[in-house]
Amino acid sequence: MKKLLTLQEVSELLEVKPSTIYQWTHQGFIPHVKLGRLLRFKEADIVNWIEKRSAAGRATRKLPTAELGL
Repeated sequence: MKKLLTLQEVSELLEVKPSTIYQWTHQGFIPHVKLGRLLRFKEADIVNWIEKRSAAGRATRKLPTAELGL
């Protein structure tokens, strides 16, 4: 079995408050596992969830033509 993370571990990993993690789980925003009253997170699911939300930046800044004086 893969490692299960605690709420505190996920909170520290994402650098958000534990209350934010609780809210996200209640909304179904973040993948989680309920074990009775315990809330746990599959490490692989969290990594995949983060990767899906990563966005590459642009190589250059695109300016509207009005700002270029065209």
